[in-house]
Amino acid sequence: MQCHSTKMKVKTISSGSKGNCAIVICDNIKIIIDMGISYLSLKKSLEDNSLSIDDFSGIFITHSHKDHIKGLASLIKNTNIQVFIPEKMYKELKDFVPEDRCKFIDDKFNIEDVEIELIHTSHDVPTSVGYIINYQGKSMIYVTDTGYINRKFLSKMTEKDIYVIESNHDEKMLMDGPYPRFLKERVISDKGHLSNYTTAKYLQKIVGKNTKYIILAHISETNNTKELALNTTKDLLNRDDIEIIVAKQDEESKFVEV
Repeated sequence: MQCHSTKMKVKTISSGSKGNCAIVICDNIKIIIDMGISYLSLKKSLEDNSLSIDDFSGIFITHSHKDHIKGLASLIKNTNIQVFIPEKMYKELKDFVPEDRCKFIDDKFNIEDVEIELIHTSHDVPTSVGYIINYQGKSMIYVTDTGYINRKFLSKMTEKDIYVIESNHDEKMLMDGPYPRFLKERVISDKGHLSNYTTAKYLQKIVGKNTKYIILAHISETNNTKELALNTTKDLLNRDDIEIIVAKQDEESKFVEV
């Protein structure tokens, strides 16, 4: 009898300050993370990958900024998908999401065999989260839009197979760049975004021997380049056995699979 091998697959559909959306597939459980793109863009992307929105168990929202939710109202109108959020995020989303379409989640919850744990992130909204997703011995991290990662959560993020983590800006490019001072200060604050260097230092502490893929996400078009993000992480990690991918705003990543 053939043994069924479990698979966890992840891809970003869009990643950056104009819109964010990713999908995670754990065999028959399929999850969307964030909806900062149009419903039609998501539908087309899924169809191009031989998937249908009807196959998805739900959508997770990291936080209420427009580049993470602007397609949410349309997604809800056109599908029956459930929205998984911490209850205290609801007041930021209630204008787009009827309460009966929400599934309020605790810091740890399950969708069938998939175990999910929230990482509380630090961003300039009332509620923002990342995710640790575990399935049949495979595991991934999804963290964007945070000024820093609390030590308590960092210790839970170690030794995962896949990391999707923001590498938003190069500090020198940001400080020398065109942003007004208040915006520069917002980006580098504890409620802003992770720089290439900070992300690489975190990854140094948390990647393990089983880590296969790192997807660097939410790259700033103004204050970063793909090469800077990639090289900063490569140089600090010095791990040839990990494939590092830079997620793009206007192009899907490939599926990474463990």
